[in-house]
Amino acid sequence: MKQVYPVIFTPLNDEKDTVLIEVPDLDILTEGYGMADAVEMARDAIGLKGISYQDKGIDLPGPSALNGIDVSQGTFAEEGTGCVSFVDINFDEYRRKVDNKTVRRNVTLPNWLNLEAEKAHINVSKVLQEALMVKLGVSR
Repeated sequence: MKQVYPVIFTPLNDEKDTVLIEVPDLDILTEGYGMADAVEMARDAIGLKGISYQDKGIDLPGPSALNGIDVSQGTFAEEGTGCVSFVDINFDEYRRKVDNKTVRRNVTLPNWLNLEAEKAHINVSKVLQEALMVKLGVSR
């Protein structure tokens, strides 16, 4: 699922090139160093919040219209002059990137096939993962 959210970026113009980040629709506050890092930090925070909501069965709020965001009302309005921009996220790709915990599954094979796989030193778990990705049309 692809989505875009408006994000308020507030550069502090300090020695670290700190940029304060607010994603009003998701109640996210974070920071980055330089604008490129700030965009990545915003995307990462949105991705984490999004897959956390999905795991809990909570509907993600839709994004506000860009012109509906008032920078002067933002959390960091007194820290500097902010600007609003969209940050995109593909939640499916993000989950594949960060959710790599392994899950144990029982698989039933005929004994003769298991013996052949063992003789050939085939990692059955890896073959199953590859086959599932092909069958589902997904990649890492």
